[in-house]
Amino acid sequence: MQQLTPINTSNQYDAIIEQCRELFSKKTHDYGTAWRVLRTISIVDQIYIKAQRIRTIQENGIQMIGDSISSEFIGIINYAIIGLIQLQLPENAPEELEEKEAIDLFITQISLAKQLMQNKNHDYGEAWRSMSQESFVDLILMKLQRIRQIISNKGKTLASEGIDANYFDIINYGVFALILSNDN
Repeated sequence: MQQLTPINTSNQYDAIIEQCRELFSKKTHDYGTAWRVLRTISIVDQIYIKAQRIRTIQENGIQMIGDSISSEFIGIINYAIIGLIQLQLPENAPEELEEKEAIDLFITQISLAKQLMQNKNHDYGEAWRSMSQESFVDLILMKLQRIRQIISNKGKTLASEGIDANYFDIINYGVFALILSNDN
């Protein structure tokens, strides 16, 4: 398999994120920022439901509901971005944000996620391109367990990154899974 240059990875990443941003924008238009009422554990549970559905389909080889695995990964990415936005907003921020503000917050968080991906991609040499979609789902589920543990520890960690770092990894695992599924 031909090794893609980081520029191709960047372009592929941007194309996936554009799909996510477009859906986020449409849902923000339709529902406003109703997700603002969600606490961290609720966001974790939403991501868990989507990741567990993908895992069940992978294990059973059968899917009964029409929503594609790709759409579930997009949902995972968007909920992780919502989680990051929620962590960044002050407690007294309004529940209803202007659509433009919500999209700007989305873009800010995804820019940070992409920068992290580029830094790790440099150091790891795009090792993710040799991984399976099943591994990405397992890693997402593990990151969710880590967030749950951090929540039960009242947000305190001794030697580990915080909730935000886990959300960033979840975003990038989701993007990688979608890039690889598009490459096949």
